[in-house]
Formats: sequence, C-alpha cells, structure tokens
Amino acid sequence: MALIGVFDSGVGGLSILDEALRQLPQNDFIYLADSANAPYGEKSSEWIAARSLALCTQLLNQGCDAIVVACNTATAEAIQKIRESLAISVIGVEPGIKPAAMQTKNGIVGVLATEATLKSDKFNALLATLPSHCQFIKQAGAGLVPLIEAGKADSPEALELLAQHLELIQDAGADTLVLGCTHYPFLRNAIRKLLGESINLIDTSEAVVRQLKSQLESQEKSSQGRSSFTLTFISSKDELSLLCMATELMASDMSSHQVQTKRLSSIR
Repeated sequence: MALIGVFDSGVGGLSILDEALRQLPQNDFIYLADSANAPYGEKSSEWIAARSLALCTQLLNQGCDAIVVACNTATAEAIQKIRESLAISVIGVEPGIKPAAMQTKNGIVGVLATEATLKSDKFNALLATLPSHCQFIKQAGAGLVPLIEAGKADSPEALELLAQHLELIQDAGADTLVLGCTHYPFLRNAIRKLLGESINLIDTSEAVVRQLKSQLESQEKSSQGRSSFTLTFISSKDELSLLCMATELMASDMSSHQVQTKRLSSIR
C-alpha cells in the first residue's frame, strides 16, 4: 500500500485520479488542486516551475510515496526540476502525440492543449522526433479550463468556445485528436457533438497510471489486511467544491475510501 499524491492546477487531474482508483484501488490518495491559481496555461514558465515544485514538496511532506504531476502545463515547465529536487517517484503527463502519430490513418492529427504546453521546449522536442509524414494541427484551448473548473463542461458556452477552437482541426480533416490537457477528457461529450463518433480521441491517463503502477511495484508495499483506505481532497480555493466536482466528474467507486477534505492553507 502506498500514499499517492496527484497534483493539478485544478480539477483536470481528476481524470488521472479516476483511472488510478480503477487500476490501484488498494492505496491511499491525496488529490491537490491549486484552483485558486487555475489555469496554469496562461502563466509564466518561471511561476509555473516554482509553484509546481512548492506544491509537490507539500505532498512529499505529507508522506507521499509517489507523485503524479497530473497537469500537462506543469509537466512541460517543471517536471525536470521536481524530479531533481524530490527523492521519490514523480510521474508526469504529456500530450499523446506519439500514439496519435501511430494511430492516425490519414496522417492529420489535431492537438488541443494549453498555450504554455504548445510553446514548451519539452513538447516541441517530442514533436521533432515524430514521423514527418504526420501533419499536426496545434490549437490552444484558451478559456476552456475555467469553464470546466466552473462545472460547465457540457454547457452551451463551452460548446460554442470549443467549436471555435476545433474549427481549423475539423477543416484540416483530422481523423485523430489529442486531448493535450488533463481537463479536456471532461469535454468528450461536447467534442463528440461537434466532431462525431468517428474521430479518434487520444487521452493518456491509462498509460500514465500504468507507469505509476510499475513504479509502485518496485517499492513492494503491501495492503494485506486492510479493507479501508483514505482519499483526501486538498484545494487552495474551495475544498468542498472540489469534492463535489470529483463526485460529478469521476466514474470510479470511492466507497472503499474514507474521503476527507482540507484547505491548502491549513497544510504544513
């Protein structure tokens, strides 16, 4: 049994936590949302790196055995510094452009991500390694994260904004769309309304949790004899709203976990 920390700028990382609860149910979890400062995608690289390291250090101090940086922007800007600073397993997330390049049939791939992710050295270095026959249509999803944070992922407002962002990708004839922000899987219904069922949506949460599982197996922590586990939601803004969003957005069963909430400012 391990204590797993999952960190995101807001509720987007719930897509990772949801998958982790399915694959690794017999573990304790802390989900830390920096909702008071979301979205990260429009902030400076220096701010993102410093804030992400500080919050991951908070998770380390809470006793976490592994941390998932469940934010594409924070991964792009801060993962190297976090790994150098913390002596535990740190797993990041990145847009699934590599599997998209392997799965596309017509060679046209849309990438919906934050501005910071699309401009990051990490993303562009990965892009440079992919086959030249693939055409990547990159689009920043400005304004989408605040709507998801406000519980409006399926609202007419989100659908209208999403339609604007997906216009170039749709016009290009992309058969594959990379959801390059952990918030964006919660827009699946809206994306399907706009692009139909045939487009292939790439979400890397399953692969991220498989990597986490592999890291934990090497630590050989046993949960034998335990029937109950803890799931703590920590927010820098409103922990009760975070819990409500988790209940609404996640499909996994939380009944085997003792659920509690804390405000970030009370954590030392």
